[in-house]
Amino acid sequence: MEPKKAGFSTRAIHAGEKKTEAVPVAAPIYQTAPFKFKNAAHGGRLMGGKEEGYVYSRGLNPTTEIFEKKIADLEGGEAALAQASGMAAVSAAVFTEVSSGDHVIVEEVIYGSTYDLFVNLKKFGVEVSFVDTSDIGNVEKAFRKNTKLVFFETPANPTMKLTDIKAVSEAAHDRGAKVFIDNTFMTPYFQQPLSLGADVVIHSATKYLNGHGDTIGGVITGTSEFIKRARHTAKNIGGALSPFNSWLITRGMKTLAVRMDRHDSNAMAVAKFLQEHEKIAKVIYPGLENHPQYDLARKQMCGFGGMIAFLIEDAKDVPVFLDSLKLCTLTISLGDVETLIQHPATMTHSVVPRENRLRYGIADELVRLSVGLEDAGDIISDMEQALDNI
Repeated sequence: MEPKKAGFSTRAIHAGEKKTEAVPVAAPIYQTAPFKFKNAAHGGRLMGGKEEGYVYSRGLNPTTEIFEKKIADLEGGEAALAQASGMAAVSAAVFTEVSSGDHVIVEEVIYGSTYDLFVNLKKFGVEVSFVDTSDIGNVEKAFRKNTKLVFFETPANPTMKLTDIKAVSEAAHDRGAKVFIDNTFMTPYFQQPLSLGADVVIHSATKYLNGHGDTIGGVITGTSEFIKRARHTAKNIGGALSPFNSWLITRGMKTLAVRMDRHDSNAMAVAKFLQEHEKIAKVIYPGLENHPQYDLARKQMCGFGGMIAFLIEDAKDVPVFLDSLKLCTLTISLGDVETLIQHPATMTHSVVPRENRLRYGIADELVRLSVGLEDAGDIISDMEQALDNI
C-alpha cells in the first residue's frame, strides 16, 4: 500500500528541504530566524546557557559569526559582536559598560548621532564631559572618581583631529576607566587601537568594511568577557545584524586592503590639489605634513585613509560648490567605492548646537570629502570645475 501523500500546504512547506552534501566555497547565507534543536535535552541546554550553539538569529547566526570572527582577527581582539548599524554598536557597547551614576569623558568632535546619544545619557543619570581629547592634559583634568569610560574617534569626524590612543589609554587605565574607540575612518588595515591600549573598538560597518554603500551594519570588538556581556545587552535591545547584511559586509572585507590602499593614494592626490587651490582656505588631511598632528598620525597609523576635510573661503559658496559637482555624490555617508561629499554643519552635525559646533572647529565653511576609488584625475577634474563656479 502506497504511503498517503501529504497535503498541498504540507508539501509546499517541507518538499525539497533535505540537507545537501555540497560544500560551498563562498560562505552561505543562513537566512533563518530560529534553529532546530537536536532533541529536547539539547534545546534545554542551549536555552539554559549550559551549552553554546545556535538558537535564534537575534543572538547568534552562522553567517554573522563569520563576520564577527573576521573583524576580531583583523582588529586583534578576542571576540566581536555584530549589530544592525554603527549606532546600534555604539549604543550596545556604551550600555554594557555604563550605568546611572557613572561619569563618561567624550571627545567633543564626534559623529552627530553619537554626540546626541551621549547628550541624552544625562537623563538616565550618567554624567558626560565633552573635552578636546587631542590634548592629554584636558583628559587628565576631566577624570573624576566615578569616571568609567573615555570615548573618542581618531581621526575625529569631521575635523580629522587625532587623539593619542596610547597616552589616553594609559591615563584611563591608571584611574580604572575603559577606553572605547570608533575606528570607522581608519579600519583595522590602517589603525589597530587594541594594540595601543584601547579596550573596545567600534565600527560603522556600513562604511569601509562593507565599502559598497549597499548595507547598514555595526560591530564591536574586545575581550571575550566584554563581548559576552555586550551580546546579552544587545540581545535584549534587539539590534541584531541580518544574515544577508552580514554576508554583504564579509564579502566586502575580502577586498578591504586593496580598497584602502586606493582610497589612501587617491585622497593624497586630491588633498595636494586642494591645498594648492586659491579658493580653498585650508585642507585637513593627516597625510599632509602641515597637519598639526602629522607625527602622531605616522606613529599610530600605517596609512592616512580616504577622508579629507577642507574649508572653502566663504561659507555662502559652499552650496554653490556642492551643487556644481557632477562625479562626486552629495550624501551623508562615507567609505564607499564612489566619492561622497557633504556639509557637516547642515547635515551630519546639524544636531550639534551652532555655538558648540563652531567652538569644536566644525565651521560653516567646512566640507567633508570621502575620496572614492575612481581615477584620481577624474575626481580632481570634478572638484576643479565645481570650484570654478564660485
